[in-house]
Amino acid sequence: MRVTKLSLIAVLLLGSSAFAIENTKVSGNAKLYYGTQDSDAENAPNLFTKESGYTNFAARLDLTTDLTKGVSAGVGTQVVTTLGVEHNLVDSVWSNAHTASGSTGARFVGGAQVDSAMWFDEVWLAGSAFDTTLKIGRQSLDTPLAFTESWGVDKNTFEAAVLINQSLPGTTLVATFIGKSNGSADDRTSAREGGVGNLNDLGATAAGYVAADGTFSTFGTQGTYAFGVVNNSFKPLTIQAWYYDMVDFAQAYWLQADAKCSKIEGLSVGVQYANTDLDKRANIGGTTGVIGVDTEDTTAWAAMVGYKMKDVATFKAAYSDVDDKGVLGVANTATGSIATAGGQSKLYTEMWWNYGYVSAVGAESFALSAETKLAGVDFLLGYYNADIAKDSTLFSKEELTEVALVASKKFGPLDTSLALIHGDREVEDVKTTDIQIYLTYNF
Repeated sequence: MRVTKLSLIAVLLLGSSAFAIENTKVSGNAKLYYGTQDSDAENAPNLFTKESGYTNFAARLDLTTDLTKGVSAGVGTQVVTTLGVEHNLVDSVWSNAHTASGSTGARFVGGAQVDSAMWFDEVWLAGSAFDTTLKIGRQSLDTPLAFTESWGVDKNTFEAAVLINQSLPGTTLVATFIGKSNGSADDRTSAREGGVGNLNDLGATAAGYVAADGTFSTFGTQGTYAFGVVNNSFKPLTIQAWYYDMVDFAQAYWLQADAKCSKIEGLSVGVQYANTDLDKRANIGGTTGVIGVDTEDTTAWAAMVGYKMKDVATFKAAYSDVDDKGVLGVANTATGSIATAGGQSKLYTEMWWNYGYVSAVGAESFALSAETKLAGVDFLLGYYNADIAKDSTLFSKEELTEVALVASKKFGPLDTSLALIHGDREVEDVKTTDIQIYLTYNF
């Protein structure tokens, strides 16, 4: 499920607009998510059976406060639990933050129970002066190639230092060092990293982008430096450029321009260009180990056109192409199986549910979507296709088509959504249908 994320700038400036010591805010939410899948694969379970179901309950609490003029702080706590239903109602969970342990009578993954997890995912201190903000600690980030995902029951975060300056008119400058991450790409319990294994390794998660127990580990190989420029001097146009140095692993950059047409009301367009280049000395884990040779870089581009018909609907069409010469894709470096393989991406063509395809090496993709409101209910209908044309070190030939229909409605503090997702994997000749229910109570 797509959840609107705070921009990097909004996160950095959280609590910096007022500086009274009594300005303390407490917020949070409680989530109950359930999904079930029907598949025509051989020996696949039927819809609404225990073997096809996945669920999670989660709760979080956030506190932000202004310590003194120009200085603010924040703490966020997350807990995920199954409430014990893996014993008899479902065979899978949403979050990889769970761990499994032996328990007499348990029926999950060969006799284990799913243990609850609780961790501090945000602990930060921020100071602002002279159009500049410095934020240090555990925090959410939203940059094109390293960002927080929150479409599941929890969210991945980073241990980072972020400096942002807005002295130049219409321009935001960002400099970041990310030292640690609790995203699944840096999960040291993964068998890929030589660990004992986690729920992702068992294929028992539906949205497993957080490391087991929410543990923070070194981001990449030796951390990452990221630098960004965002300019909105010409109001209909926003241009951004980002450069990443994943020390002893890879370098990457991302360019993007989005504009609202002043001549045609409701019309918007956008273009994206990205490049990732793996270091010769990079260690990608598993049996592959150190690359040891020069590899070609990966380039990707995408274009989008949208039209908002006032009081009717919003329509979008997008196309993207990732060349087939490189090794790394262009997805979130904090999640997925390794580095930029398999995580969510910021490409305009990204699917609603099945991440990791449109951003893969050799993927040619397109997306069509329409959003509208009827009788107080928000509807989204999306059609997505990704065709991965070749075999490579990390990606196999695949073609996936996804059709998603989502209905959402708010009842005061309660957010509800019902999703119907059809997937067609042509290479395996397997069709799946997921039905998902999302309940979120905000406080």
